[in-house]
Amino acid sequence: MEHISENKRGPLEKIWRFYADGFREMTIGRKLWALIVFKVIVLFLVLKLFFFPDVLKQRYETDEQRAQAVRTALTK
Repeated sequence: MEHISENKRGPLEKIWRFYADGFREMTIGRKLWALIVFKVIVLFLVLKLFFFPDVLKQRYETDEQRAQAVRTALTK
């Protein structure tokens, strides 16, 4: 693999390497990030289940009826 000097790397690659090296060197931070990701997933699952019911499935029986309702709502 060809070695590229630090000056020839693009800005996106520099940013990627900065974050990748930072996460690689973490010790307790990894556990905290895992906890944050877990809590966000649980939060969104709870919100989806209890606060955002599938209204189209409740009001319409077939996919065709649901599609027509969405088309009607978008073209109003």
